[in-house]
Amino acid sequence: MKVREIARLARIALSDEEAVRYQGQMDHILKYLEQLDAIDVTDIEPTAHAGAVYDVVREDIATDTSLTRDAALGNAPAVARDQFRMPKVVD
Repeated sequence: MKVREIARLARIALSDEEAVRYQGQMDHILKYLEQLDAIDVTDIEPTAHAGAVYDVVREDIATDTSLTRDAALGNAPAVARDQFRMPKVVD
């Protein structure tokens, strides 16, 4: 890959020393990618994650009904029409 061309497209100014250093790094990365490309993965199922992903969302079912509406509203500093009254946030 041409580091100067990539830098131009990204609108990044590079010194000559940086271009030489980055070219060496890019060559190293591309050689590593060639090694990965050579691996036979024909018998491996495609996946989006390395490990199993479990759905952490549960149904929204009330399990503890010990707090009544009146008890909750009784702890509120301000109540209006059986709802918590909050100070205005946005004008």
